[in-house]
Amino acid sequence: MSAFDSILQLCRRGLTLAEQFLAQARHATARQVQRDGRVDAALVDIHQLAAHGFAWQATYVEALRQSLLWATGLRDAGRLTAVEAAMLRLGFAEFLAQIGSGIPMSQTEIVRPGDIGIDAEATHAFLRDPVLAELNAPEALAAARQTVVAAATVGNFGDVGLADDTIAAIRDQFLRYAASEIAPHAQGWHQRDELIPGPVVEQLAQMGVFGLTVSEDRGGAGLGKIAMCVVSEALSGGYIGVGSLGTRAEIAAELIGLAGTEAQKAQYLPAIAAGTILPTAVFTEPNTGSDLGSLRTRAVRDGDVYRVYGAKTWITHAARSDLMTMLVRTDPDAPGYKGLSMLLAPKPRGTDADPFPAPGMTGGEIRVLGYRGMKEYELGFDNFVVPVSGLLGGVEGQGFKQLMETFESARIQTGARALGVAQNALELGVAYAVQRNQFGRAIVAFPRVSNKLAWMAVETMLVRQLTYFAAHQKDSGQRCDIEAGMAKLLAARVAWANADCALQIHGGNGYAIEYPISRVLCDARILSIFEGAAEIQAQVIARGLLGRQN
Repeated sequence: MSAFDSILQLCRRGLTLAEQFLAQARHATARQVQRDGRVDAALVDIHQLAAHGFAWQATYVEALRQSLLWATGLRDAGRLTAVEAAMLRLGFAEFLAQIGSGIPMSQTEIVRPGDIGIDAEATHAFLRDPVLAELNAPEALAAARQTVVAAATVGNFGDVGLADDTIAAIRDQFLRYAASEIAPHAQGWHQRDELIPGPVVEQLAQMGVFGLTVSEDRGGAGLGKIAMCVVSEALSGGYIGVGSLGTRAEIAAELIGLAGTEAQKAQYLPAIAAGTILPTAVFTEPNTGSDLGSLRTRAVRDGDVYRVYGAKTWITHAARSDLMTMLVRTDPDAPGYKGLSMLLAPKPRGTDADPFPAPGMTGGEIRVLGYRGMKEYELGFDNFVVPVSGLLGGVEGQGFKQLMETFESARIQTGARALGVAQNALELGVAYAVQRNQFGRAIVAFPRVSNKLAWMAVETMLVRQLTYFAAHQKDSGQRCDIEAGMAKLLAARVAWANADCALQIHGGNGYAIEYPISRVLCDARILSIFEGAAEIQAQVIARGLLGRQN
């Protein structure tokens, strides 16, 4: 048996062990949060630590499963090298250890098996299993770290495992574009807190970014979510603001493509795909956050128009957009989500001098730490007019359902953007560690530095495989709300951890605003908040998994 086959076999044993432990976690959590065999929302709130801990355990196990499939696929294709094998070993060793001893949900929250309800005897049996000892053999781990770091210092961060040559070529194209046309300017755009320049937006339109997943008969490229992932990741690795430009179009195009009338599809999809219409999502309101059932912005039918009254907040790219996908309440008497509708609301594109020239609409910028390239705004509506023809799908009361159908894609997008940020932080950390000399040698030679870099590279690859898996599930027409949520949950944490570790490697220089890592740290922090905060995401995963049949 080859060395590669041995590590694959060892990790298969580790995965089996993790899956068995997860089954115990599921049973323990279900005892606490189910009533009469069904998940009880009130009990989930009471036992939130257990439920969220189970969600994190399940996310770890899925990441390990997909990483083992990735490495096995590389082996079968003759592409598995010592670098990927080392990443696999390190990932399994660390994630299994955390599953058995404590998973960091945040910097101050370590969830341990006992918090989930797993008894001490079962936990001790898990931690004493021989597979953990084999995976954590000190000499083998040290050699694996050295292999990963040595490769990273020459720009080799592992084969990402794309089997489709077209997708691989698209990824390479956008990585080159991001490196040459985005990364050199990103720090200046951030420091000046300015919108991404119009010529860059035009270049992205010409490259087909805004129509990647729009069908060919509607003017798009007709590609899937994996293509969207590799493009979003590559662009976000240059600057998250640029990587996020395409996500605005993605959300609007999917909403219209899934729920729009034929007239709405014909009017908007080709223009969105071509980049001549820049959309923005107008969902969130002050004091509602993720509680969309409490949404209060009203749209009152008046003949052939709706008159909109209310306030929205955290609206990305609002001034320079041409079309708002706006969630409003059309039936004030219907409770919760039932009275919500989605409007396609055209608006004139604003300028620096007059950002919101539309009658009945006002806005103000929200100054933010990072994620600056499109800017964030608060919006006010007072008799803002939207034609009735802009009611998505032509039927009132469907807005929440329509929005939920796009959340899988939105969370996969965020996972991909987080990957780009994580990879950027990793590369900045490696470059600085190689160049910076202290005590007569490059600081990459010090174990506390090289160990950080090794784990950053490993965890980025693990979450990449999880994100690609969620995208593949979506492309295959399968429900993937849980998998998309897992990708978003873990990728956001990895992006923040990578940025924080890379800044630490920079030392005092990392705290200086002229160093790009200071920007990347600010950009990374938003990822565990938008598109569903980490706490909400864990709640969704737990309830979804516990609601599935065994």
